[in-house]
Amino acid sequence: MWQPSVCTWWGPSGERRLELPSPSAFTRLVEFIKLSSEDDIVNLGQGFPDFPPPAFAVEAFQHAVSGDFMLNQYTTAFGYPPLTRILASFFGKLLGQEINPRKNVLVTVGAYGALFTAFQALVDEGDEVIIIEPFFDCYEPMTLMAGGRPVFVSLKPSPTRDGELDSCSDWQLDPVELASKFTSRTKALILNTPSNPLGKVFSRAELELVASLCQQHDVVCIADEVYQWLVYDGYQHVSIASLPGMWDRTLTIGSAGKTFSATGWKVGWVLGPGRLLKHLHTVHQNSIFHCPTQAQAAVAESFEWEQLHFGQPSSYFVQFQQASQRSRDHVMRSLQSVGLRPIIPQGSYFLITDISELKSKMPDLPGATDEPYDSRFVKWMIKNKGLGAIPVSIFYSAPHRKHFDHYIRICFVKDESTLQAMDKKLQKWKDELGP
Repeated sequence: MWQPSVCTWWGPSGERRLELPSPSAFTRLVEFIKLSSEDDIVNLGQGFPDFPPPAFAVEAFQHAVSGDFMLNQYTTAFGYPPLTRILASFFGKLLGQEINPRKNVLVTVGAYGALFTAFQALVDEGDEVIIIEPFFDCYEPMTLMAGGRPVFVSLKPSPTRDGELDSCSDWQLDPVELASKFTSRTKALILNTPSNPLGKVFSRAELELVASLCQQHDVVCIADEVYQWLVYDGYQHVSIASLPGMWDRTLTIGSAGKTFSATGWKVGWVLGPGRLLKHLHTVHQNSIFHCPTQAQAAVAESFEWEQLHFGQPSSYFVQFQQASQRSRDHVMRSLQSVGLRPIIPQGSYFLITDISELKSKMPDLPGATDEPYDSRFVKWMIKNKGLGAIPVSIFYSAPHRKHFDHYIRICFVKDESTLQAMDKKLQKWKDELGP
């Protein structure tokens, strides 16, 4: 049973290493992923594609394994040179920068590793890090592990419009509130666009607001852009590093797993100015040293393929975006059939759906009295309806969870067979509700 408490990690001399509410967001996320993995549960909670990567990426990995035998050995610590070169070339054009593959690129163990390295490299004891809620679950503990202090600012949803689905574009930052979070102790702001779990794509105007405040207060922006190729309905992803004055204070993080539908490869990267990357290099060199060579070689070859097709109908980024939007629309229609109200996402793997109507009908679900409602609802839905999801309250700081405990997160980047299985579960649920 979920109970709030405090977990503390202690150093060898007894000093406090880390203290955070327990179970942490990550611990609870793992709990729901485990529940969703049981037999006959349609897992719409965990964020991974349950279909193969594109053929050219699979072939690239096969080439890496069966080709040059030296790919079984160490490579350059900060990235396999063919990969750092193509990352510098590919993203340099998009960001409008001359990117040096040795000084401005670091290859990491997934975007997760990139985030951890960035926090360890730049956040010192007592530094403040601004985190926009709802947030990807690792941002808070990674800030704490570096000795920093998370400072939260929430996106505010607009009032619901009768008869229309809400959009994540209606969830906005309050400019005055955001500005108030910057102090002399602010070291960094983390920006996730397109965002997880909301699916929000920050507009140019919103990015300009963030950029202005970061420049005014000399703050680093950690830009988590792993879903940048999955943007829907004609919206455009804008990298904050491409805005005037921002390259020199931004770390842009990407993921081969999200880019090529191969999350198990665990290849990520950070792009940024040498004055910041040199500190990440130090952490990387003295922790994991370098990432698996063959996976990096496969990602390099995959980017070479995409570069030849980029912007054309044959582009994987174009085809994957179109297929994901179709899956998104399918899932939204199906969820509405049982009284759920999906919030239309502009990007990412995810959407969140409002469960207020069902909360009003089933207010007393089993669980601890202080357990957020969405957490109890997901457990009920897994047990009684065979559908797995993630409660959105785990993506909020403790003081704000009670205000956002009527949403659940759904991953819609799934195989057609999974969506059909979902439809069967939802149809049965609908039949049980009656006319």
